[in-house]
Amino acid sequence: MKVIVLGAGIVGITSAYQLAKAGHEVTVVDRQPGPALETSFANAGEVSFGYCSPWAGPGIPMKALKWLFMEHAPLILRPKIDAAMISWMLKMLSNCTSKRYAINKSRMLRLADYSRISLAAMREETGIAYDERMQGTLQLFRTEAQLDASAKDVKALASDGIPYEVLDPDGCIRVEPALKHVREKIVGGLLTPKDETGDCFKFSSALAAKAAELRVRFNYGSIIRGLDVDGGRVRGVITAHGQLKADAVVVALGSFSPLLVRPHSIHLPVYPVKGYSLTIPIIDEARAPVSTVMDETFKIAITRLGDRIRVGGMAEISGYTNDLGEPRRLTLQHSVTDLFPGGDVSKASFWSGLRPMTPDGTPVIGATKVAGLYLNTGHGTLGWTMSSGSARVIADLVSGRKPDIDAADLAIARYA
Repeated sequence: MKVIVLGAGIVGITSAYQLAKAGHEVTVVDRQPGPALETSFANAGEVSFGYCSPWAGPGIPMKALKWLFMEHAPLILRPKIDAAMISWMLKMLSNCTSKRYAINKSRMLRLADYSRISLAAMREETGIAYDERMQGTLQLFRTEAQLDASAKDVKALASDGIPYEVLDPDGCIRVEPALKHVREKIVGGLLTPKDETGDCFKFSSALAAKAAELRVRFNYGSIIRGLDVDGGRVRGVITAHGQLKADAVVVALGSFSPLLVRPHSIHLPVYPVKGYSLTIPIIDEARAPVSTVMDETFKIAITRLGDRIRVGGMAEISGYTNDLGEPRRLTLQHSVTDLFPGGDVSKASFWSGLRPMTPDGTPVIGATKVAGLYLNTGHGTLGWTMSSGSARVIADLVSGRKPDIDAADLAIARYA
C-alpha cells in the first residue's frame, strides 16, 4: 500500500521505518527541513520504560494548586478562553482517581515494556549510535512524603512485572556516585534499572537515514493543508505543494494532530503542554550524573548524554505558544546545580517544545472512523520512550495484522 506518515518527529520516523519494513511504499511529510526538529529535538533524553506514569492521579489537583505558588514550580498554568484547553483539563481531572490511575498506568506500562523490546531489536538491526546508556532511572525523593507516595508506583510496577528497587540514601549514591556531595538533601529513591537514556534527535536522524535506505521518501519543508477524505475514506493529503495520493494516512503530528482531524468530526483530546530543557557541557565528571535522575520535587529529569547534561521538565499549559521564559530556565538551572554542579551552565543552550498530552496519559494509537486514517499521537512526555512500540503497533494495524500486545484500548474509541 501507499502510506503517508504525517510528522517527522520520533513517532513519525519510527512509524515510517516499521511501515517500510512491513513492505509498504511510505512517504513522510513534515513542515521542517529535517527530522526531529520540534518536540523531539532536545527532550529530556529519558527512555523510561519503568518510570512511566500518567500525570492524572489521586492528589494531583491539590498538588497542582500548591505548585502554582512555588518559586520553582513544576506546573505553570496560563488560562485563556480556549474550549479545547478547558475540555482537556476537565477530562484530566476526571482521571484523577485511584481507579483510573491504576488502569491508565497499567496500560502505559504495557506499551512501554513492548517499546523496550522493540527498541532493543531496532538497535540491534540498525547499529544506530545515539549517546545511549542502559543504566536505569533514579527517581529521587527529597522528603519522606515523596517516598511514601511512591508506594502506588511500586505496586503498579510489581503487578506488571517491571523490575524496580527502593533505595535509601546510600543506595542512591551507589547508583549515582555524584550524589555523595549532597547526601543530606535526599531521603531515598526508586530505581527502575531497565530504563535507558539517549539523544532523541541523534536517534531520529540516524533512523531516518536507515528508512531512506528502505526507500522511504521524505517531503521536508512541506506545509500540510488538510486531508483528502471522500466517501468516508481517506484518499490522500493536501499540501502547499499539491495533493499526495495514498491508501492510508498515519497522523503523527503531536500537538497539532487534533487540528488536522477535527474538520472530519474526529475529536482527539490531545493538548500541548510545553516543556523546557537545558543542554549543558560537562566540566567536572565527578559531579555529573551517570544516567538519569528524576528530581521528584521539581519534576525535572537530569540526564547524561555523552559529554553533556540534558535537564528537562516542567509543564506549562499555555496553548500553542513556544516562547522561552527566563523563569523556566532558572528552575532547570536550580535543580541541576543543586544536585549535580558538574556542568558549565553559562554555556547551556535553552529550548522548549510542545508535548502532545492526552487526559489519561496514554497515547492514541489506531484506526479512526475514517477508513484508512490512523492516529499515532498523544505520547506526552514519553514519545521517546513509547515510540518504538507504538510504531510496531501502528505498522501491524495498517497491515491488517494483530499486534503483539493488546492495542484495543489504545485507540481513540476509548474516549467514545
